[in-house]
Amino acid sequence: MSEKKLAIIATKGTLDWAYPPFILASTAAALGYKTQIFFTFYGLQLLKKNLDLKVSSLGNPGMPMPMKMDKWFPTMFQALPGMESMMTVMMKRKMKQKGVASLDTLRELCVEAEVEFIACQMTVDLFDMNTKDFMDGIDYAGAASFFEFAGDSDITLFI
Repeated sequence: MSEKKLAIIATKGTLDWAYPPFILASTAAALGYKTQIFFTFYGLQLLKKNLDLKVSSLGNPGMPMPMKMDKWFPTMFQALPGMESMMTVMMKRKMKQKGVASLDTLRELCVEAEVEFIACQMTVDLFDMNTKDFMDGIDYAGAASFFEFAGDSDITLFI
């Protein structure tokens, strides 16, 4: 019987969108899946040494908000200065209260479980990103490399 594989494409770089690839990858690795995450476009933020990610309610219309603000607080006010910081503080507080692991912890679990982290070389070049800003131990490759892995995977997820 061949080894099960999970391929994930991570494309988002906000705090709330950072959790799914790391939770799914660490869980799959714990279940014995050979797992790879291909980080592209804004998902490359998740590979930075310093994870200083924010929450943006803009573009996340389904995000539940405290005091049922999602029902009465106009969307345009969510773009006001300071709202992103406020939403980020509230989300981090809620996660801590509920015992949700930090992103640093989840990312480290993935590293310990030998989840492969692949940074999209084309995107790194496109945005003139400095690879010194990224964590150690990641690989750089193009989409063709991802397809090699994903083509043989049992599950492929786009996040």
